[in-house]
Amino acid sequence: MSLSDEQTDGGHGHGDHHLPATEDWPRGFGEASWWPFVTAIGAAGIYVGAALFVLSLGDEPLISTTIGAAATVGSVGLFLAGIYGWLYHAFVSDFWDRGTNHHSGRTLKFAMLLFLGSEIATFGAGFVYYFIVRGTDVWTSMAIPEVFGSLVIVNTVILLISSGTLHFSHVALRKGNHERFLQWLAVTLLLGVVFIGGQIYEYYEFIVHEGFTITGGAYASAFYGLTGLHGLHVSLGAVLLGIVFVRGYYGQYSAERHTSVSTASMYWHFVDVVWVFLVVVLYMGANLV
Repeated sequence: MSLSDEQTDGGHGHGDHHLPATEDWPRGFGEASWWPFVTAIGAAGIYVGAALFVLSLGDEPLISTTIGAAATVGSVGLFLAGIYGWLYHAFVSDFWDRGTNHHSGRTLKFAMLLFLGSEIATFGAGFVYYFIVRGTDVWTSMAIPEVFGSLVIVNTVILLISSGTLHFSHVALRKGNHERFLQWLAVTLLLGVVFIGGQIYEYYEFIVHEGFTITGGAYASAFYGLTGLHGLHVSLGAVLLGIVFVRGYYGQYSAERHTSVSTASMYWHFVDVVWVFLVVVLYMGANLV
């Protein structure tokens, strides 16, 4: 996933390396960095924390709920810190020293399309699991809770509006209106944060007040698995938009140089489309015969 349209093919001297790297390894492959490993460890820890949280549920929990929750929160923090360090030190900190040469915007957009293809496969596997379970006798024996309500409608409207504001932001940048670009981008980022907050509140209502947890059967595991996966993607999208906003604030985009904005927009529009499918399948279609 590449957010930079300014990265060059030329090498840097050893004095220009970003911490924590001190030398090229292996030679000729650019800068060594621990940030990708930090990001990967954080991402893996999220799944470990979720598994620990599941083990803490039920009538006879194996571990304390606090352990799973703490592991998840810590892993999310580590993941976000890794993403920030990786992208900042790779693409932002030495932007002004790189010159004007940069990779083809078409190449970077194609790379994002390939990445989104892998994301489609990931969500597709979850939907396949859901439809397989829905076609078995297990489905008819379960009591499916009513999950489609006013909150999901509001959340959906918020996310769809955010796609529109991001489009307006990108158009403003391509027209050279940098101030309007930042304004619309800030609105988009705010809407994304509100959506994430709405999903957290929805989980709270389901788990605490209605007793609908991930251990509640096949539908519950599919519901929390798919909506939780989407929530992680929206959170990552918000981080990417935040990085784009900071770079835009410091003047690293123009009407001619905006590939990073394009690729981040592609990702955000993708998670919006996936949410619409989730609403139709998991929320509206859950109780349909």
